[in-house]
Amino acid sequence: MTEPAITPELVARHNLTPDEYAQIQRILGREPTYTELGIFSVMWSEHCSYKNTKPLLRTFPTRSPRILVGAGEENAGILDIGDGLAIAFKMESHNHPSAVEPFQGAATGVGGIVRDIFTMGARPVAALDSLRFGPIREEDARLGRDASGDAEGADLRAEVATNRRLFTGVVAGIAHYGNCFGIPTVAGEVSFDPTYSGNPLVNVFCLGVLRHEQIARGAARGLGNPVFYVGPATGRDGLAGAAFASQDLTEESAEQQRGAVQVGDPFMEKLVCEACLELLATGAVAGIQDMGAAGLTCSTCETAARAGTGIEIELAKVPQRAPGMTPYEIMLSESQERMLIIVQRGREEEVKRVFDKWDLPWAEIGTVTDTGRMVVRHHGQVVADIPARLIANESPVYHREAQEPAYVREVRAFRLDGVPETRDPVADLRRLLAWPTLASKNWVYRQYDHMVRNGTVVCPGSDAAVVRIKGDSLPPFSADLQAAVPNPDFEKYLAIASDGNGTYVYLDPYEGGKAVVVEAARNLACSGARPLGVTDNLNFGNPHDPGLFWQLRESVRGLAEACRALQTPVTGGNCSLYNQSPAGPIDPTPTVAMVGLIERREDITTQWFKDEGDAIILLGVPVDREDPLQGLGGSAYLQVMHGRKTGMPPRCDLEAAGTLHTTLLGLIQAGGIKSAHDCSDGGLAVALAECCISQLAGRSTPRLIGAAIDLTSLVPGSGAEGAASAPVRLDALLFGETQNRVLVTCAPLDAVKVVERARLLGVPAQRIGTVGGDWLRLKTAAGEFSVPASELHDLWWNSLGRVLA
Repeated sequence: MTEPAITPELVARHNLTPDEYAQIQRILGREPTYTELGIFSVMWSEHCSYKNTKPLLRTFPTRSPRILVGAGEENAGILDIGDGLAIAFKMESHNHPSAVEPFQGAATGVGGIVRDIFTMGARPVAALDSLRFGPIREEDARLGRDASGDAEGADLRAEVATNRRLFTGVVAGIAHYGNCFGIPTVAGEVSFDPTYSGNPLVNVFCLGVLRHEQIARGAARGLGNPVFYVGPATGRDGLAGAAFASQDLTEESAEQQRGAVQVGDPFMEKLVCEACLELLATGAVAGIQDMGAAGLTCSTCETAARAGTGIEIELAKVPQRAPGMTPYEIMLSESQERMLIIVQRGREEEVKRVFDKWDLPWAEIGTVTDTGRMVVRHHGQVVADIPARLIANESPVYHREAQEPAYVREVRAFRLDGVPETRDPVADLRRLLAWPTLASKNWVYRQYDHMVRNGTVVCPGSDAAVVRIKGDSLPPFSADLQAAVPNPDFEKYLAIASDGNGTYVYLDPYEGGKAVVVEAARNLACSGARPLGVTDNLNFGNPHDPGLFWQLRESVRGLAEACRALQTPVTGGNCSLYNQSPAGPIDPTPTVAMVGLIERREDITTQWFKDEGDAIILLGVPVDREDPLQGLGGSAYLQVMHGRKTGMPPRCDLEAAGTLHTTLLGLIQAGGIKSAHDCSDGGLAVALAECCISQLAGRSTPRLIGAAIDLTSLVPGSGAEGAASAPVRLDALLFGETQNRVLVTCAPLDAVKVVERARLLGVPAQRIGTVGGDWLRLKTAAGEFSVPASELHDLWWNSLGRVLA
């Protein structure tokens, strides 16, 4: 078979620069083969090598006493949760594939992150997703632009139709794979903004459980150990998907790379998962790695590099789904549900029996060597011979130019002088609750089986999901470990939340980055959990643009600072750059998923109001008086009611955040706190409404309860000490998004004690109302406003369904 000649044009089509090609020649001491060129292309893509982000990622805090496997060491980080138990979790993206083929792109994103978890020896027990799409309503797509003409209106309608197709396709793909595999999707978030039109973000997370002794490693250890391939045959689907994810998304590239989108089979993945976990319990496995991004290429060179060994494989032995596949295609295919397993020599028959039991295809394709090289043969002929360490760990690293974009000056200069005060807060509240970004996401999560495995304690719809870890959550034990395990009837409770705010990060990447981490931690605190660690997904545009790289650099600075301040180490994650369509780059959107531990079941707390007569207490300042925009910069209110996405977002005081979280946890653990809900998007009024309408007595029956709120004591122009300042606007009081605020409820007799204890610990606190009735009533210095809870629920609960009907 004749391979194409290596020309500058071919090198460029592989997204390699002339300098990078020269480095490849130096490494090899010769011209690369066509297969080697493809191998370097995918391994040195941004998706696999992080060549543009490594210097930034090193600034993240990655250590704590609980860390058992740290960021970058393996496929996922692992944290100790006590009693010999551990959790493995990670978040990754499938953005470009989902833009091209939303169903399969999202489905295989779920499959890939699940494999990362059971590759570590952990049983996957929970998933979540963080999604971003362009507007699915025409009125939202019109914001900030003139679409009055026929041509513009037609384009706008086509854009909205495309966004709806992508949205429904992605949700269906996530539901299909998770439901069929049997993993509950317990939490997540969905936002809509014009910046994501044509380039949706699909970030997926998985968490698994194991004992310390069950941690598996992705290293090719043991000279002479055989290398096994397990899983379905390799096909041409997913060809060079990692390289596709590392370039700008255009109509031409999307059409050309449609074959780069993999096709998933969740039922096959379930078999592979159970077989691998059973096999790991036998002790016959020396190393294990999934074939994710870059497929067979990545799994072979990375396992050899981690162990400091070499690996040699024969491609003719690899099961192939299509006739006449070339070495290039076999090495770069990203066909799903495949694993590479390094077996202890002499135990091959045990391994084959396990695979045969689960009716899985397998093949012995190679051997571990001591050469330090990845050698690939095809019918005996060497088609690739590369130093494993150099290709896996020594990719080029770039320090890109960063320059503050011009738009930032306009953002900083924005003031509220030209923004009229609200005239009808109830009408504004109605519009905000029906806005797809703030509306209930039940249309999404009711398609997910979030109760499978019977471990979900708090379902989607509260600040954080809570899952129960119990004996059957663990992978199979070896006989020796089974005898050594104390207390097999244990139970532990984990809270999981994901957060991101592209608008905040666009307007101020540093403050926005801090706010993303703090909101996730605040959500966990509201659930009664102490954060353990965080995994992130950095979704940004082209790093070669100095303005876009500045956004990335500054947001990472904010993320890292917040993680250090809150003592939540980063256990791993993913970088997804080049997220831009012909219309322009996305808003910079770092998303985080944070996991926390709840000490006792009775500490589990949810966001909705519980009992008539309970006292409602606000922890934190009503409005940040040092913020000239009073929390309205970048707010949902400013976007929905005034069509403006501008202004500096609310300041994020990390010391105040830590004090609030610690105080809230102390109040919950002391008993008496019945509900807790953070104030974030939409401000105080939206948070109060959500507390009234978000509880479900059953799967579809709402339990609504009103509240009487008196905000007249929050005197404009005065703070806790009565210091004078600028008058507080009514829209800022109701809809401003000042940070570090939480609504809690308790029995009326406990209210004074809760307020005094919070203040004693340094958290501003005041009682603002009482739970009860069928209406949400707001009393302010500007007047009294009221609306039936049933009306608010209908707007909030049914918004997405009506849009998509």
